[in-house]
Amino acid sequence: MSDAPTFAIERFTHAGATLVAQESGEGRDLFVLIHGIGMGRSAFAELEGLLDDIGRVVAVDLPGYGETPEPGRVLSMAENADVVAAYLSDLTSGEESPRIVVLGHSMGAQVALEVAARHPHLVDALVLVGPTVEPGARSTLRQLWRLIRDIIPESPRVIAVGAREYLRAGPRLLAKVRAVMVHRPEDTARQVTAPALVIRGERDILVPVEWARHLTEALPHACLREVAEFGHETMIRNAGPTATLIREFLADQ
Repeated sequence: MSDAPTFAIERFTHAGATLVAQESGEGRDLFVLIHGIGMGRSAFAELEGLLDDIGRVVAVDLPGYGETPEPGRVLSMAENADVVAAYLSDLTSGEESPRIVVLGHSMGAQVALEVAARHPHLVDALVLVGPTVEPGARSTLRQLWRLIRDIIPESPRVIAVGAREYLRAGPRLLAKVRAVMVHRPEDTARQVTAPALVIRGERDILVPVEWARHLTEALPHACLREVAEFGHETMIRNAGPTATLIREFLADQ
């Protein structure tokens, strides 16, 4: 018999935008995983398997990413958050309320922040992995150069997954990047009430340590942890250290 995990996959549409959600696992907690720019739920393939013994794990493709259709226009971080929140409300309707842990990576951290700020009743804990983008670096060319420098030392697997997902992000990728650049996560962070964990790879060029500290300080109840020897795509290369930090964080809540 195969030990491969079994996934339930569904499509959900809100305000004309569709997301795809993939669920596995069981337990007290409900993990909601939100990917970064140019990526999709496949970025969380390993992390899902490291969390699904303690809770249900839902990884999403945001509108216009992965297997979802492009919406009528590129959504802002807040609009993406509203789609995720509508899905969460639908998913948890009529059941005993789980502890909802919303996790975002890179751009997904910006969306996760907006979910926590705009829909606090749906977020019991927040995890931001490699959160972007700091003031003074909100330039497409600057971010692209940082990304290239960050990825070059990575494994062929990381590069292959990233290349595939960026191609799937479609012709509106530059417009999606602009939506990331105009967002101000440091302002949204001040509106969050849920306890938060900020995770940064020690070698993450896209997320300087000063910015990670600044964002952590902007959150009312947050702590910062670093993963040694890792860059921005830490969860694709090896999700184990991230999963360990998440488990330790939740054990303290």
